[in-house]
Amino acid sequence: MKLSFGDPRFRALVYQAAAIGAALFVAWYLVSNTLANLEARRIASGFAFLGREAGFEIGETSSIAYSAADSYLRALAVGLANTFRVALIGIVAATVLGTVIGLTRLSRNWLVAKLAAAYVEFIRNVPLLVQLFFWYVLITENLPPPRAALEPLPGVYLTNRGVYLPVPAAHPAYLWMLVTFVAGIVSAMLFARWAARRQALTGRRPPMLEIALALVIVPPALVFLAAGAPTAIDVPRLSGFNFTGGMTFTPEFAALTGGLVIYTAAFIAEIVRAGILAIHYGQFEAAHALGLRRSLTMRLVVLPQALRVIVPPMTSQYLNLTKNSSLAVAIGYPDLVSIANTAMNQTGQAVEGIIIIMAVYLSISLSISAFMNWYNARIALQR
Repeated sequence: MKLSFGDPRFRALVYQAAAIGAALFVAWYLVSNTLANLEARRIASGFAFLGREAGFEIGETSSIAYSAADSYLRALAVGLANTFRVALIGIVAATVLGTVIGLTRLSRNWLVAKLAAAYVEFIRNVPLLVQLFFWYVLITENLPPPRAALEPLPGVYLTNRGVYLPVPAAHPAYLWMLVTFVAGIVSAMLFARWAARRQALTGRRPPMLEIALALVIVPPALVFLAAGAPTAIDVPRLSGFNFTGGMTFTPEFAALTGGLVIYTAAFIAEIVRAGILAIHYGQFEAAHALGLRRSLTMRLVVLPQALRVIVPPMTSQYLNLTKNSSLAVAIGYPDLVSIANTAMNQTGQAVEGIIIIMAVYLSISLSISAFMNWYNARIALQR
């Protein structure tokens, strides 16, 4: 077979080979130039610094024990855990709030719908960083000190040093309750798949909601009762100049998480509203003709169809929320970027620090995208 440049397939191969060659050349130039500059300035390269002592404290350590004597690697692990903490709480809370606001914008009540619209338009058009500064200043400058703390609910205290909440006192039973709860969720998912196959074969479907709730709720409840029904509560109490006990949300964490939730929820609200409006009004009329109330129509008929429109753009908002958490450095929350910046300033390993940050955020983003793509495929219409 004679190859000629006039053959489109041959031309495509040549162009692709040229593009790959150009990309490899650029990569080689950047790497070699960076290594040469580092050597000229006698800056050590490599990731060996991760094993050295960090020498700085971290204000929030989440669930990972840490001290200044620990390594840079452990410090970065603490920052990663703090980033995960903000991202997970933020995604769940923003989804709930955004869905509520999106549904509220479609309310028949004129005042409620306009208030929801005003929220969306105002929040979306104010820069996120400005909002984070606003919430941080609001908490640290306008809330009272611990000795004059506000107590909106019994055991809940609002101060300029953070929010303090009562939590159940530590007990071994809670770990087993969590294990049985997760096992119940897995069992409910497996049961749902079996029920769907049975419905496809026989036309009959068992009572899914009741059985799923029983699988999720009953095992943890039995563990709770078997452990003696521990009900002790760890309530925050004033000790000296601050509160001890209970659960603490620092001003930095509260401002960052609250700001991200409020900001992202405005975009999610518009996605939810657009997804619902994409469903033909005939679906509403058919559901009403069957005697379904408006709430049931929305939950059982409209939202399941709207999800196919909502999920793809919702993925982008989840990714945005996770990446926007890097703005934590502006208000002093010790996330991955903040701790990596401290490590880079102390060690001079700027290139390695940036590589770590990029690799972590790339991994998180790809994981979120993979999960959302899997879920989108699950709910897609089968043709």
